[in-house]
Amino acid sequence: MSTRASDLLTLTREGLYCPLGDFHVDPTWPVKRALITHGHADHARAGHIQVMATPETLRIMAVRYGEDFCTTSQEAALGEAIRIGDVTVRFVPAGHVLGSAQIVIEREGVRVVVSGDYKRAPDPTCLPFEVVPCDVFITEATFGLPVFTHPDTRGEVRKLLDSQRLFPERTHIVGAYALGKAQRVMALLREEGWDGPIHLHGAMEKLTELYKREGIPLGETRKVVAAERKDLAGAIVICPPSSIQDLWSRKFPDPVTCFASGWMRVRARARQKGVELPLVISDHADWPDLCRTIRETGAGEVWVTHGQEDALVHWCGTEGIRAKPLHLLGYGDDGEAEPAPAEEAA
Repeated sequence: MSTRASDLLTLTREGLYCPLGDFHVDPTWPVKRALITHGHADHARAGHIQVMATPETLRIMAVRYGEDFCTTSQEAALGEAIRIGDVTVRFVPAGHVLGSAQIVIEREGVRVVVSGDYKRAPDPTCLPFEVVPCDVFITEATFGLPVFTHPDTRGEVRKLLDSQRLFPERTHIVGAYALGKAQRVMALLREEGWDGPIHLHGAMEKLTELYKREGIPLGETRKVVAAERKDLAGAIVICPPSSIQDLWSRKFPDPVTCFASGWMRVRARARQKGVELPLVISDHADWPDLCRTIRETGAGEVWVTHGQEDALVHWCGTEGIRAKPLHLLGYGDDGEAEPAPAEEAA
């Protein structure tokens, strides 16, 4: 009997499960064997017995959860074909954050790709997304509405630098997710000519040091010391999004609150969060890139994991592509559910 896509992946309480290989992909509950696409907390959880991921993702999980985040771990080199049970798997770059990968599952000529979270825009801190032709493409839809068309990221970073030059007496505080977004903003600031130190909330320090050890050029970074906040006029400070609104941020000289997120395309969200300078910088594919990617894979069937599932499913139907929403629970609707700052700093 020939292999079908449903033989390769099915849906369980824990998430996507491959019965022929006896493993889960990005499970939301502890399982015997987990294959992890990337290190964000809504995809990479502690407590599994066996974990397979790229070397960078394993190191990220060790930083976030401790060296004992699982019982045993196995590195998956990008592009390497690995036999697990009756299937072959490969990890292929996803372009989301450092170490992020799509997971390709194959048997008897049938290929399913679990993309995890991904983007098509260039990012100096991670490898670019690679299109893998497949029969079934499993995609996110965080920004799965036509209104979401992300601008040029470098232009957004230049807005930040222009504001710093215009208001040199004010501290610019940028809210950014601790894994991926923060380091991407730092790298882009360097590429756009900012050569001063970049000041960091303590929650950003460990992951930023990991990026530096991985060879990502982020320049000089300094942890913010409470007693020195009053002296940081003209500085650029990066912190978790929650910190731009709390007492921590009010100790800086006349702070300009900024937030780097694809959600800053929605003006109401920026106003709600009290953001003075919204920066539309996303680590997820926008609507045009979601549609382009689905077309380029040539998939005859698309499964949508989380985000604006219904809109993307409808678009697939207009293109003659079979599609269905999975309504997976446990993934953040911003695609980057982050631990609280205290947890990161611990």
